[in-house]
Amino acid sequence: MSPFFLNINFVLYYKKFMNILLLGSGGREHALAWKLSRSSSLEALFIAPGNAGTKSIGTNVSIDPNNFEDVKQTVLDNNINMVVVGPEAPLVNGIVDFFGEDNALKSIPIIGPNKVAAQLEGSKDFAKEFMLRHNIPTAKYGTFTKETLKEGLVFLESMKAPYVLKADGLAAGKGVLILDTLKEAKEELSGMLLDEKFGDASTKVVIEQFLAGIEMSTFVLVDGDGFKIFPEAKDYKRIGEGDTGLNTGGMGAISPVPFAASGFSDKVYNQVIIPTVKGLKKDNIDYRGFIFIGLINVGGDPYVIEYNCRLGDPETEVVLPRLKSDLIDLFEGVATQTLSERDVEFDPRACATVMMVSGGYPGKYEKGKTIYGLNSVQNSLVFHAGTTSDGPAVMTSGGRVLAVTSLAKDIESALAISYESIKQIEFDNSYYRKDIGFDL
Repeated sequence: MSPFFLNINFVLYYKKFMNILLLGSGGREHALAWKLSRSSSLEALFIAPGNAGTKSIGTNVSIDPNNFEDVKQTVLDNNINMVVVGPEAPLVNGIVDFFGEDNALKSIPIIGPNKVAAQLEGSKDFAKEFMLRHNIPTAKYGTFTKETLKEGLVFLESMKAPYVLKADGLAAGKGVLILDTLKEAKEELSGMLLDEKFGDASTKVVIEQFLAGIEMSTFVLVDGDGFKIFPEAKDYKRIGEGDTGLNTGGMGAISPVPFAASGFSDKVYNQVIIPTVKGLKKDNIDYRGFIFIGLINVGGDPYVIEYNCRLGDPETEVVLPRLKSDLIDLFEGVATQTLSERDVEFDPRACATVMMVSGGYPGKYEKGKTIYGLNSVQNSLVFHAGTTSDGPAVMTSGGRVLAVTSLAKDIESALAISYESIKQIEFDNSYYRKDIGFDL
């Protein structure tokens, strides 16, 4: 073990009560804040920048998580003992490396992968090459740039419809296109590479074979050596019922996933999780934090659609409520590379979340709508995604506004509770899907 992590071990051992800084502002971060706040090891929780929901369980700090100097100052001003990174951008931009290279910060553990490791999400091409190198099942693909556009057009001709085009870099969840005709695919490929449709994110484009099946996600917490598997989840991306209309950041999620039981989960473990963890070590990639593995079930076999270098949203809102173990204890295990020694236990009950969104989302929508009825909800957890506050009033500030989450004996019962709770919440022009879990 390196001196750096011996130092962290020393710090954590003697700081039973911890000041923690959580970076992010969405539903994922509210769920993380809620779970962290339930730990007996927590002294104080700071969320940067947070939202109206996190304000009630910690101290919101109005800084940009991608402004590393401001993050540093917040850490020093508040005697922070651990930093937890919610969103992907600071990780892909190298916040872990920034901490490791700063004398004032390098003894403070930060939960999340370094810049090289975060390329699993930050570059689709990097992730595909990783999967190919370690025999992890994934769709056939090719990667192209402006200089190889002609080859990309020929590659499209060798594929069958529908055609999948992915911007290589981060594109705020909008960089994946699924197109029905070869003509559309060629036009979009040209637009992505020549017209910079997604900016720097599409200087490379991955063309991928379309896989037909049902999707789910699994989550693994890694400490660079050992790992713990968290419950799987399935989210619903389309805005319309029956999975129709435009893609969104997620309209709801359920956990566990019925088809993941028995044989399929064994295949995921042996064909995906183990090769991923071993592949990182073989490639000398020091990965510490969550790995989100987006999967598709094709005829009973798992294929990896994507890796993310953090927890998903709204999947976090159904995974963390099922975690019975102390999250800070698990994060200490990551920081000290003793995760394998930590106990992890999950609630056997089902969990479901339904997202309330602003009318017009994922297109144009209005902000600043007052939200009523939040205090009336008794049987569900309400995680804030896009909210702000003005005194006691809570208002909308984003497209996805609230994630209404419930636990029950089965998925149907959990969904019924969430839908009943939603009836008690109001804001102008709100919308939610009434068919989450319909395909299960």
